[in-house]
Amino acid sequence: MARLSPFNFAAFLLAIAAASCGGIAPSHSDVGSPNVILIFADDLGYGDLGSYGHPTIRTPRLDRMAEEGLRLTSFYSAAPSCTPSRAALLTGRYPLRVGLPHVLGPDSENGLSPDEITVAAALKTLGYRTAHIGKWHLGHHREAFMPTSHGFDEYFGILYSNDMIRPWVQTDRPLAFHRGTEAVEHPIDQREITVRYTEEAIDFIRRNREHPFFLYLADNMPHVPIYAAEAFRGRSLAGLYGDVIEAIDWSTGEILDELRRLGIDERTLVVFTSDNGPWSNMPDRMFGEELLPGHERIRPWHAGTAGLLRGSKATTYEGGFRVPAILRWPGRIPAGRDSAEMATTMDLFATILDVAGAAIPSDRTIDGNVLTAFLMGESASPTNRLFYFAGNDLHAVREGPWKLRETTTDGVQLFHLEEDPGERFNRADEEAERVAELRVRMEAFRERVLER
Repeated sequence: MARLSPFNFAAFLLAIAAASCGGIAPSHSDVGSPNVILIFADDLGYGDLGSYGHPTIRTPRLDRMAEEGLRLTSFYSAAPSCTPSRAALLTGRYPLRVGLPHVLGPDSENGLSPDEITVAAALKTLGYRTAHIGKWHLGHHREAFMPTSHGFDEYFGILYSNDMIRPWVQTDRPLAFHRGTEAVEHPIDQREITVRYTEEAIDFIRRNREHPFFLYLADNMPHVPIYAAEAFRGRSLAGLYGDVIEAIDWSTGEILDELRRLGIDERTLVVFTSDNGPWSNMPDRMFGEELLPGHERIRPWHAGTAGLLRGSKATTYEGGFRVPAILRWPGRIPAGRDSAEMATTMDLFATILDVAGAAIPSDRTIDGNVLTAFLMGESASPTNRLFYFAGNDLHAVREGPWKLRETTTDGVQLFHLEEDPGERFNRADEEAERVAELRVRMEAFRERVLER
């Protein structure tokens, strides 16, 4: 019998206790439990897919996925950068609560606490087979920070962003593929990352088709430096960046096709989204001359677009937080539906647990809401408010259509996001009472979240 880590053992005991009170059921292999596949792109912008308005990037598989499911146009990450957005996705909690409000580097010594409950850990107590393939970026200095210590049976991927090597980041750590906790391959041919991850994902699905499974597939692309396999080079009218997005589209299509071939399509929820907006505001350090064999020089146009939205990665304008989101579950999520109602990556934590039959943890604050009835077309979205953090700093709140943003550099800004999604018109002066009301909301939440 494999040795359980202290956290997994504690989670197992918690699950058994909850089962006796009608909460999370004890471990079992229930073929009626839905499979869940969560596909998470890196720095994919709001406007980078055909179904979200890009004029030259072709994404037929993702567009078809939207036609067969639900396309959300007001879907948000919980942070505008890599580490905090992933922490929130997996725990359903704002990054500051989790203690990871900033991006980790290859030499960082902190990581996701063993005390946090991830969606994988919760599903594992129900008998789910769990795997993480791709970018982790939640710590690696200690084994307790690694994916296999956070509820994942299997891990294959890169532990952080693919630019975290020289010349872009000053570190002596090699960029390596890891399997479990061990580095198994370096240097990496970055042209093959998306293909390798797709192969690993399909292998996991095939091996576990008789069991309920959770697959978290987090591509390193289209984070710079961008690469595409030879089969995708030169295919897109949008240049290399378009090639990279079309490879991600292909990857998603391969996974959806495999679900059909195996006859498990109708019992699998598939979610496609991104960790934050496009890195169109890259610092100068990213544009140096090519220094490593096989690496192409990064160009400013090697980033995506936020479409009509203002801002980009690392900002608290909409372009940093609002991302594409497509959800597909044949027979459960009505096909061909678009919605501008709000939802967030933190809601995915609560929703996935709900559809799997797991209780939401009650010993900590969970910021996400259960979207199940909304996804099935039975109710409105329960999410009506989002707080926008930049690291430790709370910059903004959206409540309904109104967004108050207040920073030392930009002052007080109030936008009506349904009438003005591009945040062009500041209406703070004409809506003084609304500004005051939303400011109270921000201050109250700031105090609560600082308490963790």
